[in-house]
Amino acid sequence: MRVFQPSIPARKGLAAADGLVLLALFVLAYTGVRLAAQSPEVVDGPAITTDPSSLPWYALLSVGRMFAAYVLSLLFTFFYGTAAARNKQAQVVLMPILDILQSVPILSFLPVVILSLAAVLPLTLAVELSSVVLIFTSQAWNMTFAWYQSLTTIPKELQEAASIFRFNKWMRFRVLELPFAAIGLLWNSMMSWAGGWFFLMASEMFTVGQKDFRLPGLGAYLQEAASKGDLKAISWGVGTLLAVIICLDTFVWRPLLAWSERFKLQMQESEEPATSWFLDSMRASRLIGWIFEKCLEPVLEFLDSLFLKLKPVEGDAAAGRGWGMRLFTLAVLAGGGYGAFQAVGMLTQVGPDKWMEIGLGLLATLARVWAALIIALAITLPLGLGIGLNKRMSNLLLPVVQVLASIPSTALFPVVLLVLLKLPGGLAGASVFLMLMGTIWYLLFNIMAGASAIPQELISMSAILKIEGWERWKTLYLPALFPYCITGAITATGGAWNASIVAEYVLFGGDYVTTTGLGSIIAQATAAGDYPLLLAATLVMVGTVVGFNRFFWRRLYRLAAERYVME
Repeated sequence: MRVFQPSIPARKGLAAADGLVLLALFVLAYTGVRLAAQSPEVVDGPAITTDPSSLPWYALLSVGRMFAAYVLSLLFTFFYGTAAARNKQAQVVLMPILDILQSVPILSFLPVVILSLAAVLPLTLAVELSSVVLIFTSQAWNMTFAWYQSLTTIPKELQEAASIFRFNKWMRFRVLELPFAAIGLLWNSMMSWAGGWFFLMASEMFTVGQKDFRLPGLGAYLQEAASKGDLKAISWGVGTLLAVIICLDTFVWRPLLAWSERFKLQMQESEEPATSWFLDSMRASRLIGWIFEKCLEPVLEFLDSLFLKLKPVEGDAAAGRGWGMRLFTLAVLAGGGYGAFQAVGMLTQVGPDKWMEIGLGLLATLARVWAALIIALAITLPLGLGIGLNKRMSNLLLPVVQVLASIPSTALFPVVLLVLLKLPGGLAGASVFLMLMGTIWYLLFNIMAGASAIPQELISMSAILKIEGWERWKTLYLPALFPYCITGAITATGGAWNASIVAEYVLFGGDYVTTTGLGSIIAQATAAGDYPLLLAATLVMVGTVVGFNRFFWRRLYRLAAERYVME
């Protein structure tokens, strides 16, 4: 989740590097679709039991996938962010790539990734790997941005000290860069982990046509329980999910937050530092102390000496990189050009009637995305303002909001379908509700942050001048909240597009239920093995989201930074 920062550069339109990134996505989607054509036509999924005794094992599997994706994201963050921060030539290409990839609706690539991996790997491994890759692509971007930002803002005094002590790359990473970036990286890790639940649930309950790609886990359990209408099993599943989230917060994230206080660059201690009873008890434990002293510290000393032998002192290795980078770029461009040529050939197989279908689907999904966004704004504006301004309301509602926001909407969707499919509108209305559940928290947390940032002097001045009701909204609240609404809306619309993939084509009660939409076309093309249509629909969705971000939201973002920032 992004909170408004006026210092973030707002690029205008599309640059040359953006074109290269879009070309790479184009070729990547084509390669996946070509591989997908070789995947099995019928896939028998695993047997999912709704016995509550299976929940601990399912919870362990789900957390394991999240952990594997997080480790992968962390490694990607260190290598990619470091390369972008240290190499000016690489930065020109790497940062636009990151900027566009974070805008791409990741779930639109799920069918392509699963089918292509299923064509070249054993099925079980392919589905597991697809799930980890999907979660990784939802976690990595903001962690990498946070790491990159930290590396580029290390104070000169600290950098000079590292040079004086002749740190090699390892020591620089361990002693300077990682501690300096620890707090920002940790907060972004928490946000990435929370966002990863949405994609974990989607990947664990993914089925299309005769291909059952479900994975044993909490997502598949909830879907199976909802399909059977088993309310008792649904309660057990949701309760287990909540328990896992609360346990992770208590025993992992809060202790890490409290521990990271030591890395704050400040002359005076914070009045309300983060605390954790679990961290305090660990610090008091003799066994934990012994493990640190006898195991971890020797390992660190061994690594220090090992890297010192391998890389005595960080030197200037820039010479000679220029030709290597040019050759690499030429090879990528040549491969991209060939792939793009082949992809265009596949797209010519899509007839005019299919393009018309894609156009109608795009309009239907776009209407649902905006309907969900408008409803979410109507709910979150007064609620977020109230929580942000009223201390008593904040104490009462904030804990409830935090717990509800931690539940991924994809986990509750099968449960919601039990009720909404019986109402007029059927899946068309239910899909808007799922998008709403996936968007509302991004807006609410940003609006709460914006409301709490309104200076008390301005509120008091409004009261003295007797500016009340709509006049106060127009002159104070809406201008103050505008930047935060834009930031929340950018992330929220991305979430809504992702939700459309699993909301417009669902397996419920043993039957598939569909509604008109681009997400439905992608899912049905996957089920039918219509790979040119799958490629076309996926590219249209990616192009639409990237285009909206660049030409609509970016302009509003710039407007917010120029006119509505209180400094």
